[in-house]
Amino acid sequence: MSVYRMRAANTARVLGLGSLCLTLLAASDASTSGYRITQKVPIPGPGKGDYLAVDEAARRLYVSHGNQVEVLDTDSKKVVGLIPNTPGSHGIALAPELDRGFVTDGQSGAVTVFSAKALKPLGDVKAGTKPDAVVYEPATSRVFAFNGGDGTATVISAAESKSLGTIDLGGTPEFAVADGQGHVFVNIEDKNLVLGINARTLAIEQRWPTAPCTAPSSMAIDRLNRRLFIGCRSRVMVVLDADSGKVVATVQIGDHVDATAYDAASKLVFNSNGEGSITVVRQDSPDRYPVIDTIKTVSGAKTMALDPKTHQLFLSAVEGEQFEVLVVGK
Repeated sequence: MSVYRMRAANTARVLGLGSLCLTLLAASDASTSGYRITQKVPIPGPGKGDYLAVDEAARRLYVSHGNQVEVLDTDSKKVVGLIPNTPGSHGIALAPELDRGFVTDGQSGAVTVFSAKALKPLGDVKAGTKPDAVVYEPATSRVFAFNGGDGTATVISAAESKSLGTIDLGGTPEFAVADGQGHVFVNIEDKNLVLGINARTLAIEQRWPTAPCTAPSSMAIDRLNRRLFIGCRSRVMVVLDADSGKVVATVQIGDHVDATAYDAASKLVFNSNGEGSITVVRQDSPDRYPVIDTIKTVSGAKTMALDPKTHQLFLSAVEGEQFEVLVVGK
């Protein structure tokens, strides 16, 4: 072979490899979510945060922070108010049609009721020991506060702000969702179960094992397709049929998951992990869920809320001594 032909062949090989690399790079880019940290919003004052909640219509973000709840405008990211005197605040549930919000106060064993419009406390309802997660069930206008210290749930009338009873869960509750049809689902972390509660009768109607998941700690729901997304400390997310309890998919996620969010518009499921990452999963069908991205966040940033309007994510984080809210979007 002549020198010219050898050079031409080598050039062709190089061009071919370059083209292949570009093709692989394009394929890699096409598979990522495009999400990243776009802003860090510092919140003054001592204390760490826990749960966050978004009021999509009112454009407000509620952030538990020590012994109070900070309220931010979801568009400007400015602090617009606070709910004071919520000792050891954890979960936040909203009933916007009733102008009510509910905060679990882990230290005092109570649920603080507040006006969502005025951002003013209206009183307390006695709960169990160390109330943590809380969810509003709209079909019955009832609030379920889950007490991690004694393995119970306190049921509250949202309109009357009074207790309606207590449910013995038989284990330690971690997170819960409502399906909007009169049912509440809650993780029982130490028993590796999901319980299905009838919000009208307060009866536990389902006890579903989460295997191969252990230590189920987070949950989100696809109400249309009747799917529950359960984040587990065993570094997996399982997808359960919300009617049968069958595990239809298992997905590898990051370490120390603490929140899961489902965006019905984009068909994405987000799992925020205490290791400092968000595992992004795409819903190709009700039973198929490939991982498409891992977003780097901040170590310890594990609680999260989704704004369905902007598709942004909000996470509580601490860097050094500074408490902040991470904004993750495109």
